[in-house]
Amino acid sequence: MDPAVLDPATIAKQAQDAHERTLALLEGLSAAQLMGPQLPIVNPLRWEVGHAAYFYEYWVLRQHLGQTSMRADTDSLYDSITIAHDDRWDLPLPAMQETHVYMQTVLDRIKACLADGNDPYRDYLAQYAVFHQDMHNEAYTYTRQTLNYPAPHLGNPDLNRRASNAQVLDTALDSDSLSGDVQIPGGIFMLGATAQDGFVFDNEKWAHPVEIKPFSIARTAVSNGDYLAFVTAGGYEDQAYWDEAGWQWLVQTGLRHPAYWRHAAIESDDKSSGNGSWQQRQFDQWVDLPMNAALIHVCWHEAQAYCRWADRRLPTEAEWEVAASAQPTADGQSLATTKRKFPWGGEMPLANQANLDGYALGSVDVNAHAAGDSAFGCRQMIGNVWEWTQDTFAPYPGFVPDMYADYSQPLFGNTRVLRGGAWTTRARMIRNTWRTYYGPERNDVFAGFRTCAL
Repeated sequence: MDPAVLDPATIAKQAQDAHERTLALLEGLSAAQLMGPQLPIVNPLRWEVGHAAYFYEYWVLRQHLGQTSMRADTDSLYDSITIAHDDRWDLPLPAMQETHVYMQTVLDRIKACLADGNDPYRDYLAQYAVFHQDMHNEAYTYTRQTLNYPAPHLGNPDLNRRASNAQVLDTALDSDSLSGDVQIPGGIFMLGATAQDGFVFDNEKWAHPVEIKPFSIARTAVSNGDYLAFVTAGGYEDQAYWDEAGWQWLVQTGLRHPAYWRHAAIESDDKSSGNGSWQQRQFDQWVDLPMNAALIHVCWHEAQAYCRWADRRLPTEAEWEVAASAQPTADGQSLATTKRKFPWGGEMPLANQANLDGYALGSVDVNAHAAGDSAFGCRQMIGNVWEWTQDTFAPYPGFVPDMYADYSQPLFGNTRVLRGGAWTTRARMIRNTWRTYYGPERNDVFAGFRTCAL
């Protein structure tokens, strides 16, 4: 294991940082907003933040260290396995001030236990809980987008730029213009993580050989401008571009473009916008559509329809991981046996390599972050937008669930795999082997895609 990953002092700092990010994402919301409407794609925030704290308490303090529960009712309030999603709005939840006290008490006890001697399994569970909270922080962010709440204030003014201004990039982003595909040779590739990769989740275990045929993949993700061409060509009206499930989804939603887009001259009273009057909703504000920014908030069905229109296809997740982490042999004719943890190498992400950690408050220009290119020249394979792949989420050979058995298993077979992280994903947890998964209808999450040649 990488000792830096499970160093207890580092984990304690991460837990404090995750806690502070949670508070920033709640700041400014009213009591009514903290509950919100009952929707299948969000949780009531007042419940969800208590659940994230409960995860630390349950696994680290109670299950591993044998401590008693801090409250007699935590299992009946915050256990996501036993409490049905739709019931979470009807629970006798503590008031927000009381919830804050519970969150702080859990954090204080976690930090205290991490400072108490050597305990590798405690550190593993605490690291798991930090990443669990990071994932919920990402969910709180898309909840604010889904429910039309104001953008959060995350500090760091040097990086805090709205996606509406993404085409005017910070000079540190080192932007140049990319187009076309990179050619990637075939070969045998070890898909997944190894025990030497440090902390990984059960669905990344373990690396196993897969045969990769030569393929061509886009250097960049699909941009808003790319996708607008599909929209204006009538892509949402022509059933030929949609499979049966996708067309049913489209009919049910009634969409004629991505969910957070509008044609201002037709769908609003604002006739003054640029970019041909196309706008994008960023939290509670409508802004001119940034044409070069990576497309975001589209579902797998929309990605597939675009690919059919463009005579392209989505990459398989194995192809995606090859493009992100593999290296060519010296003659360029095959795949080397070495593999990178990140597209650029083994070092943790820097600001000029990837749009991560939330400060940008949106996706940026698909040409930005040249320092983060993979060995084959693919840009932004980490950060900016999660990227849909072709594959249904499935276990790797020999899969064994980790202690939190419901993290992956219930989603096998009925969700699609996304790779690479988004602008809101924390840099400390993302890597080339990370797999996330959503239903093919989910257009509320921070997802876009890149394409491959047929």
